Amino acid sequence: MVKQKKDDSTSLMHRVVEAMQDKKAKNITSLDLRKISNSVTDYFVICDVPSKIQAGAIFDNVLEFVKKETGSNPYHKEGVENAEWILIDYVDVVVHIFQEDTRKFYNLEDLWADAGRKEYHYTE
Repeated sequence: MVKQKKDDSTSLMHRVVEAMQDKKAKNITSLDLRKISNSVTDYFVICDVPSKIQAGAIFDNVLEFVKKETGSNPYHKEGVENAEWILIDYVDVVVHIFQEDTRKFYNLEDLWADAGRKEYHYTE
């Protein structure tokens, strides 16, 4: 039986959140864009971090964990060098790893205010 696209993108989004939580990303939020006409993807997953080192660790963990759990490789990735805003594009899920000030400046959640929004809180 072939999985539906919705299930694939939702599962991928959850794996991204898990990978972020594993490296203690802050303020993890998913935006469900599936009901917005002309949206660029199904989900945005956004987090912020206090340092470039942590941004790199989360980037590496997302790539490794998603590959291990789903077999997916990103279509595109950028921003790794300066680590102010790292983007990982899995086509149906786009991952945004921000430095705290950069996230406040771009404020993607307000730009996509019509999207369904879920926040994930870190628990030990």
